[in-house]
Amino acid sequence: MRRDRSDGSSIGAAAVHLFLVLYSLLTLVPFAWAILTSLKTTREIADSDRLLPVALDLGAYRLIFQSDFKLWFFNSMLVALSITVIGVIGNTMAGYALARLKFRGRESVFQALMLLVMVPAQVTMIPAYLIVARLGLADTHLGIVLTSVVNIASIFMMRQFFIDFPREIEEAALLDGCTPVTIFLRIVVPMAAPALATQAIFVFMGAWNEFMKPLLYISSPDNYLLTQGLNAASKQYEKSAAWNITMAGSVITILPILGLYVWLNKYFLKLNDAASGSK
Repeated sequence: MRRDRSDGSSIGAAAVHLFLVLYSLLTLVPFAWAILTSLKTTREIADSDRLLPVALDLGAYRLIFQSDFKLWFFNSMLVALSITVIGVIGNTMAGYALARLKFRGRESVFQALMLLVMVPAQVTMIPAYLIVARLGLADTHLGIVLTSVVNIASIFMMRQFFIDFPREIEEAALLDGCTPVTIFLRIVVPMAAPALATQAIFVFMGAWNEFMKPLLYISSPDNYLLTQGLNAASKQYEKSAAWNITMAGSVITILPILGLYVWLNKYFLKLNDAASGSK
């Protein structure tokens, strides 16, 4: 009986591993195709349907860096970093206030935020743009930053983290003479590094990959973000076989997100371990 159970669990584990491997391949194949296509020449793309390039060609990457790609990359990096830094600070403070501070209407504020989660972003995009335009911030990066720093999902995540944060640590620091501000900045925030890193990854990724808002807010090519620039480039080459140029830009676009994830991965895993109860 025990052998039958062990055999059944082994088959189940093998099936789960097989599913995960196939799912991983399904996810990685488009990425691998983009990398291989970016290393082909335009003639090879037009004349051949081979997956692997005949010879590695970096001409698409050289052409990308000779265009406005560098300016678009800088614009996207500036906007994404601004949203991430300001958003992480503001959302963390809001989450801590909703979890720890006692004030009239706290639960009503939290319930209102939860209701706003149910509202699609497309519903508020036009009203937000009209407000930005009346403030004279249309076609500026500041308009995108101001309308993107507040992230209700991040506020909720930080609130839940601070609810589970041990009160005894804060009470001990309070008895030692620390002010609430000192406790928050010098004790709570350093110990919340895993949650802050996880929040930073998701906020940066959302800001970096944003397409609809820049398309609505930005009209000058010099102010384009990377997603807009790649969209304009793909339209420019859509009647030709120059997919290598578009794919080269896409590959370079992914690198900052991968770099940020690798840098903050240890904090991300630490938060997951804490959430699952493992040590």
